[in-house]
Amino acid sequence: MAPRPSIYLALAYMIILVFFCHFEPCFSIKSKQFNLSTIETHWSSARATWYGSPDGAGSDGGSCGYGNAVSVPPFSSMVTGIGPSLYKSGKECGACYQVKCTKNPSCSGKPVRVVITDFCPGGLCASDSAHFDLSGTAFGAMAIAGQEDKLRDAGVLEIRYSRVACDYSGKTITFHVDLGSNSNYFAVLVEFEEGDGDLADVYLKEASRGSGDWRTMQQSWGAVWKLDAGSELHPPFSIRLTSQYSGQTLVAKNVIPQGWKPGATYRSLLNYL
Repeated sequence: MAPRPSIYLALAYMIILVFFCHFEPCFSIKSKQFNLSTIETHWSSARATWYGSPDGAGSDGGSCGYGNAVSVPPFSSMVTGIGPSLYKSGKECGACYQVKCTKNPSCSGKPVRVVITDFCPGGLCASDSAHFDLSGTAFGAMAIAGQEDKLRDAGVLEIRYSRVACDYSGKTITFHVDLGSNSNYFAVLVEFEEGDGDLADVYLKEASRGSGDWRTMQQSWGAVWKLDAGSELHPPFSIRLTSQYSGQTLVAKNVIPQGWKPGATYRSLLNYL
């Protein structure tokens, strides 16, 4: 019997896929067997406070560098500053946690998801083994409906927290170019990473460098990564991201175009989930 046309199509697809992926990573590569979206939820104990306005986002972006984005979707003010034990010098910017409270009469006991966008360096944040300094909005979200103000009046709460996957449905990873960037120095804020939410490594490649030669970027502060090249950089730039928890790698090919501008935002076509 002669082979069916569908077999030829499948073989052709596999050959094309192998060819292109040989020269350029083209899909997420899972190098560790961890996945926050599938592991069992593990709860730990912490304490929580809140800051800023009762219905606000705590601050305008805080030490992670997200700016006014914290008060609009997908963050929607559901954000938190974090103590040193979980902030890890900014490496955990963008990580997502579920938090809940049960020991206050106004607690609903239902978990809510928050994103790390700020650092809380002193006081209870430094002395507690784990401390969440939540936005007023996020703190109130742990309350029974209609009792948000009563819960905020408690001041300090004992809570339970768990690391979870980030979910920015409909969003792709975004790169916001730092205002201090120029032809020899490039810095970028990385936003909306689903899954782990935080990054272990970031690399940049100039189009003129071909299929190799990825240049290591360093964490500048918060969620901002930089490359001080010492010589002129030649766009467009591809950016390779490695997630902190699972070790998954993504490549945003030529995401920073020729003629890029400091302060501009460029959206990729991909995300981790």
